[in-house]
Amino acid sequence: MDKVNLLSDQPETAKEPFLGQHLGAENAEAPRDAYGESDGASAPPVDLMDTVPGYEGMGTENNDLPPPYPALVQPEMPSPNSTERHWEIPSISEDLAKEALLEYASSKCCYSTKPAKELVFSELQVHNTYRYRLETFTESRSKEWDSEPYNGQFVDAYGGVVPGPWELAVPVPALFKKNKTSVRVPHTSSVKGCHSCLALGRSACQKCITSGRMQCWVCNGSGMHLSDRRCHHCNGIGRVKCTSCGGVGSQTCSTCRGKGQLLCYLKLVVKWTNNVNECVVDKKSGFPVDRVSQVTGETVFSDTNPLVYPITGFPDNAINHASYNAVTEHQARFLSTCRILQQRQTIELIPITRVHYTWKGKTHIFFVYGAEHKVHTDDYPAKCCCCSLI
Repeated sequence: MDKVNLLSDQPETAKEPFLGQHLGAENAEAPRDAYGESDGASAPPVDLMDTVPGYEGMGTENNDLPPPYPALVQPEMPSPNSTERHWEIPSISEDLAKEALLEYASSKCCYSTKPAKELVFSELQVHNTYRYRLETFTESRSKEWDSEPYNGQFVDAYGGVVPGPWELAVPVPALFKKNKTSVRVPHTSSVKGCHSCLALGRSACQKCITSGRMQCWVCNGSGMHLSDRRCHHCNGIGRVKCTSCGGVGSQTCSTCRGKGQLLCYLKLVVKWTNNVNECVVDKKSGFPVDRVSQVTGETVFSDTNPLVYPITGFPDNAINHASYNAVTEHQARFLSTCRILQQRQTIELIPITRVHYTWKGKTHIFFVYGAEHKVHTDDYPAKCCCCSLI
């Protein structure tokens, strides 16, 4: 029997979605953003949607809606007596330094604990440093068209005045924690024909390309089984009923669920973001300051306000400069693009002790840092060759 190759006879490989057909969850997962939510909306293309006053510019790269020009809030000066005290944490004891190094060596599979047990201390030096952190908790709002199958729901378009994007009251969640929610904008819903199926309620079957028939999987379309016998599965035809659409050639549209119409509405997407600026004063002790982010210290100053004022008069002038730069940069960057709800600036004293010791006649150094008493060292004297290479 001569075999006629049809589109539906091709091997079952991943195909691109049919033009205009909504790709359901069974085929692919929509990309998710940093908040763990799907980015895509199932609404028709933006150019088919109505223009809503106050929400113009849909489809642009940046959909964030700037807040109304804020009233100037005079930030409060930090309390002067908050920074008068000269904070200092004494050096850790030799017993604590030895215990920290022993725990560090024990956590490494290729480190011997002998140096930690047999070391002789030479000197313990205090190199405490400060960490300044500014947190700016912001709220941003963007718009997005969304839709759902139309089942006779109430349509409120043109039934009232559409509130502005910053006029909708949205409860604020816990401060200084990332969050996201969406709110349907009143008086923006309308009924549109489904763009995926052209308002038919059904879309073409991708598996059989609307033919309703597919290649027989037993004889691979030849009609013969074991070369000389007619295939019992397709009765020698080489094609069988499509298992995806049941031979109809089309499937219920996954976008409108067969209704042919969508209730489209404007959705306000509200994001709360905690923007952090952090600075650690480098005391030039040889300790890599980037490791400070892994530990905690003792909070010596904290200031929380709708807008904070740069710190002045702190004993370490590097903190004053860091505070001025961070506050200026955050307020310049966020006041025009989103709403600043709260700012918090803190100063932490991070304990760092540089320990000099000898073992087998050679001098070595390690650091004990943070309230957790973590250890950092580049020249631990007893580790295997593979660790030395790493």
